[in-house]
Amino acid sequence: MVKPLVIGHRGASGYRPEHTRAAYELAFRLGADAVEPDIVATSDGVLVLRHENEISGTTDVASRPEFADRRAEKVVDGVTMTGWFTEDFTWAELSTLRTIERLPAVRQGGASFNGTGRILRLVDLIEIIDAASAREGRTLIMVAEIKHATYFESIGLPLDELFATEIRGWATAENLIVESFEQTVLGQI
Repeated sequence: MVKPLVIGHRGASGYRPEHTRAAYELAFRLGADAVEPDIVATSDGVLVLRHENEISGTTDVASRPEFADRRAEKVVDGVTMTGWFTEDFTWAELSTLRTIERLPAVRQGGASFNGTGRILRLVDLIEIIDAASAREGRTLIMVAEIKHATYFESIGLPLDELFATEIRGWATAENLIVESFEQTVLGQI
């Protein structure tokens, strides 16, 4: 009998705001075998973990007057969106934001932790996985979802190259699964 793979989708979303250190660490403490981050990029090519590149629903950016001028309307994968986008910020700027629950009406438990976490980089998640693997005494897995690869490529941020560089030396057939809605980026990685 094959044992099912238990995946903490965006960490323990529902218990903590998704894509936060607390969400990923809790997912492993609750017994997840893997966690699934969504990966987007900053203007300076740092890979960060956010459900989308538009971050007004997952951070406090809308309440930060110093970033008011970054609000923009963009077409991403054929959909027009208005808000604040990771690719318009450097990592140093994004690292000052606080995370909030994306679906507070559905996930009140997670919303009670609004403002307590910060945006994570992919490298931060790798450290979390390594620490949890050592603590658990087993190989834990990342199921990495590459988001909006064609869009990011069009603005000079090739997610395939950035991702491959970031995971080089860490990824193995046992600890990494890569997924995307765009088949081309999977072949490129």
